[in-house]
Amino acid sequence: MDGARTDTPLLMVDIDGVISLHGVPPGGAVQTRLCTVDGFVVCLSLTAAELLRELAAAYELVWASGWEERADEHLPHLLGLPRGLAHLHFERAVGRANAHWKLAAIEAHAAGRPLAWIDDSLDGTCEAWAAARSAPTLLVRTDPRVGLTSAEARTLSAWAQVRGG
Repeated sequence: MDGARTDTPLLMVDIDGVISLHGVPPGGAVQTRLCTVDGFVVCLSLTAAELLRELAAAYELVWASGWEERADEHLPHLLGLPRGLAHLHFERAVGRANAHWKLAAIEAHAAGRPLAWIDDSLDGTCEAWAAARSAPTLLVRTDPRVGLTSAEARTLSAWAQVRGG
């Protein structure tokens, strides 16, 4: 991949449940924007977008979502996120209840590099995979009603600093 920063960890970013929220968050927990994406109304977290822009200083961001290339088609325009981020392509059907269907694509893209993965659907299979990787790996779960918050971003920032990002 051109421009890859191999000296920094990867941040695998899911969209649904991290940036695209499941409903409107209660009590103004995060700032949001209702948008139409491919004919569907989605509640996008402006808070998550801001935090991802900050995390991009310490990580190489990669879309790890069933949105695949559509992430770059929509999210930079709607949320001011960077254009041209790498995205994963999945061989299996997307939309599974657990994130383990993403593991082969994540491992192939990571190629032994340290990585953090933020997703609302991490499961025991993901945890076992992360524990078995030879490269440092951090899994961060989100509540799909509020997505990425400053609490998860602090965890990700601290981990990246330890990794040299």
